[in-house]
Amino acid sequence: MTDKFMDSPWFLRFTALALAIVLFFSVKAEDDKTNKNAVGDMQDIINDVPVEVYYDNENLVVTGVPETVNMTIDGPANLVKTTKLLKDFTLKVDLRSLPNGRHKVKILTENVSEKLDVRLDPATVDVVIEEKITQSFKVDAELNERLLADDFYVANMEVEPSSVQVTGAKSVIESISFVKVSATGDPGINKSFEQKARVRVLDRELNKLNVTIEPADVVVKVDVEENNKEVPIVLRQRGTPADNITIDALKTETRTVRLYGPKSILDSIKEIRVDVDVSKVEESGSMELTLKKPKGVSSLSESKITVNVEASVQPEEETTDVSIQPEEEDVTREFKGIPIIVNKLDEKFTSTFIKPESGVVDLTVTAKEEVLNELDITDFIITVDASETASEGQHVYPLNVQAPNQVAWELSTEEVTVEIKLA
Repeated sequence: MTDKFMDSPWFLRFTALALAIVLFFSVKAEDDKTNKNAVGDMQDIINDVPVEVYYDNENLVVTGVPETVNMTIDGPANLVKTTKLLKDFTLKVDLRSLPNGRHKVKILTENVSEKLDVRLDPATVDVVIEEKITQSFKVDAELNERLLADDFYVANMEVEPSSVQVTGAKSVIESISFVKVSATGDPGINKSFEQKARVRVLDRELNKLNVTIEPADVVVKVDVEENNKEVPIVLRQRGTPADNITIDALKTETRTVRLYGPKSILDSIKEIRVDVDVSKVEESGSMELTLKKPKGVSSLSESKITVNVEASVQPEEETTDVSIQPEEEDVTREFKGIPIIVNKLDEKFTSTFIKPESGVVDLTVTAKEEVLNELDITDFIITVDASETASEGQHVYPLNVQAPNQVAWELSTEEVTVEIKLA
């Protein structure tokens, strides 16, 4: 009986159904277990999430809000993974309802599933809301002078435009100490140049400030020149004019010349002396003379000058004696201790001779004997022209000699050193 029942088709059908039911519930239980693990507790970190700030950015400035924060999310795995992948949420700080001043505010989340537990680092921030102001500042240019070639210096620097508009928080604008732009280049700069450079806004400790600059870039124009110095031109009479010629004055419209070269050389040069040979002068007129370049000087601003000679011509006396008289020979005599006179010195100054300390010089005079016999020390006037003296200190002056006609002379020294002080 039993064997017949087991061989029955219905028995086999019921057995298959039972096994199918057992297998179904077994697989479902495994799936439930797997699904439970898939949607269970899962935690992940999303780094550097941007933070949006809402405020009146036309009239206010906000500081203290970080650009990004780290976000930890905890919840069903599928939601955690989807949220991290899509990043379709927003972190924000809404300050639109807050007054100016300091505030502690919470960073808010938007469009994040309620099934997720969210933690932000930081979760709250200290912010400062300030009035936004704009102020104009002059831009100062600078250049590292170690970049210059030897014997060159910065003569002038200009910035175009010369000022910029700086916008920022009121407290930041009030802390501005420097608005600078730096020019630069390769070492050995020996010529003028211009370049575009970025403006920097700094506080007293040279910290860069967070402001908006308009324009942010300016043009720096740098004038570079070789070391130079302007010195006076001193004319010196040389030679003896003809017997009937008197040299009244030597003048030049070029009163100064600019020298270029090493500073140590330029500092030692006080003037440029120009010798004017009057031995061939026949009347008033002008002559062109070449300026001699001092040793060590690289160049002069003028290579030649024009000297105007003012001369008086005496008519030669007629003589009825046609007999030939033997020509009288010249003789030489030394006149010692002729005092030096300081002319045209401003009344606010006093003068003291340093070299020669005595304030006198010797004059060697050559002339016909009969002329010399009529001369004494009072016939010679020796002066210095101090009309251009404008400061205290030691000054070197060339000597000027007024002497009778028909004599040649030679000084014991060509120049003197005088100490100038306020009276």
